[in-house]
Amino acid sequence: MEAIRFIVDSLLQLFILAFILRFLLQLVRANFYNPISQAILRITDPLVVPARRIIPGWKGLDIATLVVILLLELAAAQVMFGLYGMGFVGLAPLFVAAILKLVRTVIQVYFFALLIYALLSWFGPQGHHPAVGLLSSLCEPLLRPVRRIIPPVGGLDLSVLFLLLGLQALLLVFR
Repeated sequence: MEAIRFIVDSLLQLFILAFILRFLLQLVRANFYNPISQAILRITDPLVVPARRIIPGWKGLDIATLVVILLLELAAAQVMFGLYGMGFVGLAPLFVAAILKLVRTVIQVYFFALLIYALLSWFGPQGHHPAVGLLSSLCEPLLRPVRRIIPPVGGLDLSVLFLLLGLQALLLVFR
């Protein structure tokens, strides 16, 4: 039964991750002609496009995508509670579980994006892979303020290290 829970949870979270990436990439104004962005759009459009007809954006934020993410996270939390034999849980604990899971997922997305971005800068700075541009669009808005506080030391940019430590500390808070 544990394997089934793992598989269901993993598939649900991967699906929700596509919507989170869509929102984050829109937020940082990433290149949506990128093949990876196009794949994310194809996966998420069937739910986001109809939601946009009902829910307008606000000050450049795609509120429809946020609502879809929250509803998917609520449904995923209910499914997981059901798989653990809890049946239907009240809306308040379900909402809290969904929000906490969502916050943890966003922090983990940024943690792994920063880690991969740093590794790519060491091994393939001239890389032309579509993921490099997306990672740059996603990571640079977080790195810029940290670089103002912590300038490069001896040619080494330690801002990624400090940001990774901060994100790990945030993950500990949200456990």
